[in-house]
Amino acid sequence: MSVNERVRLAQELHDGIAQDLVGLGYSIDALVSATDTPHEIRAGLRSLRFATTGLVEKVRSEIFVLRDGSELLAPGYEASTQYELKRIFAELLSNVVEHSGATYLTMSVADNGNGGVKSKTGHHGIPGISERVRGLDGELDIKSTNKGSQISITVPLAKL
Repeated sequence: MSVNERVRLAQELHDGIAQDLVGLGYSIDALVSATDTPHEIRAGLRSLRFATTGLVEKVRSEIFVLRDGSELLAPGYEASTQYELKRIFAELLSNVVEHSGATYLTMSVADNGNGGVKSKTGHHGIPGISERVRGLDGELDIKSTNKGSQISITVPLAKL
């Protein structure tokens, strides 16, 4: 397996399975702490939580082995920009939630396009974004001119 393949596999393991297992662990924690969870089920959930933590550690160990001694991806490496950006933002969000201790998060996207960000008949992108942000008790700020657009979303982390 080439260095690039190992690095790519390590990225996918980290951003996929490892993150999914961490999320599963959080879900189990929520069930254990729920007041309506019967005591006899809590013991099973705790065992499941420990097993999940063990799996996370195994995956992280494999990621380390794959990355050990690896180099950066070669300049000729081709990636889907949209896919990579989704993974980057997902990782940033995960890190903020897990490690920062912050109470809110603001994410911004800016471009140097021709502007024109607004709700349009027959298009549901901006209204959908606005609905989702409101559902998270957040704020949406859109600035758009003929020199580009900037969209900022601020949400309380308690909703994440």
